[in-house]
Amino acid sequence: MILFFFLAAPFTDAQLWRYKRWEAAAGGGASFFFGDVGGYSRSENLLGFRDLTYRQTRFDVNANVKYRITRTLNVRTSFTYGLLHGIDERGSNEGRDFEATTTIFEPALLFEYYFIKNKSENSYLFLRGRKGFMRLITSLDFYAFAGAGGVNYNVKVNDNLAARGLPTDGFSLVIPGGLGATLIYTPNINFGVELGRRYAFTDYLDGYTSQFSSANDVYYFLNFLVTYKLKNGPKGWPSFR
Repeated sequence: MILFFFLAAPFTDAQLWRYKRWEAAAGGGASFFFGDVGGYSRSENLLGFRDLTYRQTRFDVNANVKYRITRTLNVRTSFTYGLLHGIDERGSNEGRDFEATTTIFEPALLFEYYFIKNKSENSYLFLRGRKGFMRLITSLDFYAFAGAGGVNYNVKVNDNLAARGLPTDGFSLVIPGGLGATLIYTPNINFGVELGRRYAFTDYLDGYTSQFSSANDVYYFLNFLVTYKLKNGPKGWPSFR
């Protein structure tokens, strides 16, 4: 009997993740906007870090549903609501006195690839509730993600910018990509942090563009996530049982 357990354990561990292929996640955090309103000129702004100010920062919230294709590859649908903000309060454009606040809704389809995958979720000791610092360290995942989506946007502009008469709403394709880390806290609950960049196929997310603009708008999300693993229901559908 003992011999059978040791022979069967590696196979059983390798298959444990299959019993919880579906995951539901929710999160939120800070949003950072890099548009044509606000900011320093490129010659004065190393990698855009000087644009990361409290006045430019807003927030976002999101909901996700994931499906584990393999142990290291997930596909997920993501829905994000957030705000973006730009203001000419410092830097190279103070004289214009433009300000824009943008409300966005972003649906996206993303793929996650785990280039560092922990072994705890397939560990019998972990499922039995093993605790301690070493369990914490060995329960970390690191992944990269990319995909495609869209952003529906509506811009509220101040009087100076409104006088330009440029479009203040619309829909655009976006290309998301970024990095994340996940802590498997219990067999059913994960905590994570994720930094994602969105490249938009429009230059009007702040309601402004000019002949000096050489690129479309970009925005970032820094999110903290909580994930709940769902048991597989009939024919593989998720279940809360």
